[in-house]
Amino acid sequence: MRFETPLIPAVLIRRYKRFLADCRLEDGREITAHCANPGSMMGLAEPGMKIWLEPNDDPRKKLKYGWRLVEHDGGHFTGVDTSVPNKALRAALEAGEIAEFAAYKTVRAEVKYGEKSRIDFLLSQDGLPDCYVEVKSVTLSRQPGLAEFPDSVTARGTKHLSELANMVSRGHRAVMLYLVQRTDCDRFKLAADIDPAYAAAFASAHAAGVERLVLGTRISPAGVEAGAPIAAVPAAAQ
Repeated sequence: MRFETPLIPAVLIRRYKRFLADCRLEDGREITAHCANPGSMMGLAEPGMKIWLEPNDDPRKKLKYGWRLVEHDGGHFTGVDTSVPNKALRAALEAGEIAEFAAYKTVRAEVKYGEKSRIDFLLSQDGLPDCYVEVKSVTLSRQPGLAEFPDSVTARGTKHLSELANMVSRGHRAVMLYLVQRTDCDRFKLAADIDPAYAAAFASAHAAGVERLVLGTRISPAGVEAGAPIAAVPAAAQ
């Protein structure tokens, strides 16, 4: 997935009210950007961080910049826009680029299921069980090379795990897909200390047959693409 408009660098002044970020552009101007991320953004919203913004000239939008990336030392990036993972994954799914789903030829997004929920992707193919794919964006890293989810308590995420397990009980396939939107991580684990209920719900869902897939990403100011699988730390080590 390529960004529609070339990104421009800036320095973060502060993030506030979850969806707003004051930033300083290279020419010294201070502007307010939209932050498309309702999460805690732990470790990603410190004043002084180098970030990348996407300008827009849409008259319907009050804010003319959207915060897309954080740049780290060593040329690594983290994607902070929570709408990006599904866009990147849809492109990869439709192109058959994810080996675990390559046999499925029909990809539908935001399909209603469960208790007033929508599955991120419903994959189907004659002769195969339907495959329900729930996607979570992973941006937290508290140890070098280790990505974690979630970065705050997520009752909604816990509900999704229960609904995926229910799909398995009905004879379907269900996959919890964690997309690591960081280029500096090669391992993944659940942050059970942040949300014990979510970790317990995942263990129960996994035991019921819900699959786990963790994918990395290729990120640059040009765009974000789904990458290769990333190893999950065994539950016993969590």
